[in-house]
Order: sequence, then C-alpha cells, then structure tokens
Amino acid sequence: MLRESRHEKLLNILGEEGVLPIGEIATRLGVSEATARRDITELGRAGRLTRVYGGAVAAPTQDEERPFSEVVVDDLADKEAVARAAAELVADGDVLLLDIGTTTLQLAKLLRGRPVTVVTSNLAVYDELRDDPRVTLILLGGQVRANYRSVVGFLTESNIRQLRVGRLFLGASGVLPDGSVLDSTHVEVPVKRAMLGAAREVVLLVTAGKFPGDTGLARICGPEGIDTLITNKTSDPVTLAVFREGDVEVVTV
Repeated sequence: MLRESRHEKLLNILGEEGVLPIGEIATRLGVSEATARRDITELGRAGRLTRVYGGAVAAPTQDEERPFSEVVVDDLADKEAVARAAAELVADGDVLLLDIGTTTLQLAKLLRGRPVTVVTSNLAVYDELRDDPRVTLILLGGQVRANYRSVVGFLTESNIRQLRVGRLFLGASGVLPDGSVLDSTHVEVPVKRAMLGAAREVVLLVTAGKFPGDTGLARICGPEGIDTLITNKTSDPVTLAVFREGDVEVVTV
C-alpha cells in the first residue's frame, strides 16, 4: 500500500474508533510497528493526528472544539423539556449511566436530591451532583477533555466494561433519516459504544434540531441499539417513524 493511501486509511480508522495503540494500528494497516510509528510521526508533524502514550488519536476539527459553555445554552428550552421526560423514567434506587452532553446535564439537575446512583464520564454532571448527599456519584476515569468537560480513552472504556447498569441516557450529535445515531467527536465514540454494552436499557436524548441531521463522523448505533427515544414534538416525523418501526418507544415533548 502506498504511503499516502496508508495515511488516509489510518486517519479513517482513528476517526471511526478513537484512540488506538501502536500494535493495533500496525495490524490494521498490515505493516510493522516501526512503520506504524513513522506514519504516526509524519501525520503528527502535519497536525493530522495527535500522538498519545502508546498510540495515536485523530486530530480534532474546529467543529469538535466548540466549548461546552457555548453549546449548553443552545436550544435550552428543548433540552429542558427532554430532560424532564427522562427524569420521569427514573425511580428511587436506580443505577444510571449518564453520557456526555448538555441534555444529560439538564437531566442531572433534575436528579438532585434523589436517592439514585449516577455513573458518568461527564464532568459537568459530576460538578452538578458532587455535593449532593443523596446521590451516589461514580466518576469514570480517563483522559480529561477540558474543552467539552468529559473523560475519554482506554481507561474510561475499561471502567465501563466492568459495569452493569439499569439505564443509559445517551446523547448524540445527530440522527440520520435511516435512524443512524452519530457523534462528531471521534474520541467519544468508543466510550459511547462501551456504554451501550453496559446498560440493560438505552434511552436516547436528542432535541429537534438533530432530526434529521448529518452532524457526526461516526455511527454509534441504529434503532436496534435504542429502547426509548425522547425528543421534541417538532422532530422530523419520518425519522421518528423509522425508530417506531424498529420497536423503539418514542416519547415526544
């Protein structure tokens, strides 16, 4: 394989799967680890990926770098409505997994004072609940993404794989008309996929502005991975019909 083609393949793999170790990169490209290291060095110097301990991750784009503090106020009324419906699903004593994102933060605000267990990679959720004596709060370990207030990486994934929770509240960057759930931040995608495997029930929280939408570089799952979808009444009816046809309970607010 030509060097340029190999580089593009490597960037595509990292974009889909997030952080990968050197050995896995070499295997996926069909090259030696020495060649894989040279490729990573060259792409790192060009600003197209970021080297991390033992591996690499694709460099973020400008769209991925929009600060959490800006995103949190977007469509706030829609997010609050979705969060209220989500909170109604929660019973005292539940063990919950809260994904990153600003809608899950609105949900966390409604969980204050509730005797529940919350597991999260969302640092904003952690800040919201850390002083609440009634909430048992578990923060996943990993590499801190200060810009979007989350933790990511293989340590986060490893933590999640040791868990079994009752319900995951999942966020997304966009949802395609075929029901594909997308995320725009490559390092978050493996964490989200691990969360799907750790929960007995998955509730997707998305506002109307994400239906239908092509915001996102990687597919997290389709309707088959979702049990309940909570969104706004103005969300795209054709896309919602796809979820209903896939036996997903659709709640509009």
